[in-house]
Amino acid sequence: MKKERLILGRLGEDIAEIFLESKGYRIIKRNFRSRYSEIDLIARDRKKNLILVEVRTRTSQEFVSPEESINSDKLRRLVRSAKAYLAYIDYKGQARIDAVCIVFGQNNTLKRITHHENISQDLICFSSI
Repeated sequence: MKKERLILGRLGEDIAEIFLESKGYRIIKRNFRSRYSEIDLIARDRKKNLILVEVRTRTSQEFVSPEESINSDKLRRLVRSAKAYLAYIDYKGQARIDAVCIVFGQNNTLKRITHHENISQDLICFSSI
């Protein structure tokens, strides 16, 4: 079961990367791990803003949507990881946290992909770190 979830998660990250690149984003790092959590994708948009992306992948049989799975505890850990990454690269500019939510139907067919920008409204600028 755990192996299947890892495979599903990796597939979701691959699809999210392709999806974001089709929107003009450039992926600069995958799977940054801090002691708080992992940032799935780190990208720059067309305006060169730094975007830290949480990818949530679910199957249609699951009871909780990808959006519902990003609870306040997960968001708090994402914020801490984002701050750790920005400190690690000594970044002082604008950054935001986005989520790409993916739902697969039967036979791993893509049912839905949704990009939510700036899921943590209070983290538009990390320049105070």
